[in-house]
Amino acid sequence: GFMTRYERKLFDDLKSPHLKYWVPFVWFGNLASRARKEGRIRDSVDLQTLMNEMNKYRSWCSLLFGYDWVGIPLVYTQVVTLAVYTFFFACLIGRQFLDTDQGYQGHDLDIYIPIFTLLQFFFYAGWLKV
Repeated sequence: GFMTRYERKLFDDLKSPHLKYWVPFVWFGNLASRARKEGRIRDSVDLQTLMNEMNKYRSWCSLLFGYDWVGIPLVYTQVVTLAVYTFFFACLIGRQFLDTDQGYQGHDLDIYIPIFTLLQFFFYAGWLKV
């Protein structure tokens, strides 16, 4: 609903190796200049204000599309993967229960499978994959 069918055809027929978000801004600039020449925009200051706001919006769009081009470097994912597995290994050693045969007071329960540590590992590993 933002373009006429003719404008949509022009937009689709335009060949560009990059994103075409800038095309409507060029159209807008041309229409604003024509409106100034025809007297629909009476003051050059108004045209300048309008163009400044349009350029600000265009720069925000280019910044937003720039985030799509820059990928996360591989070293970050490697560091996070190493941190998750190191944390899990440290938890396996650090969260073991004491041997009940030694007779420590207050430590009667001994669980052979660290259930909560495994759940935590699955949560972190799943989060890492996302």
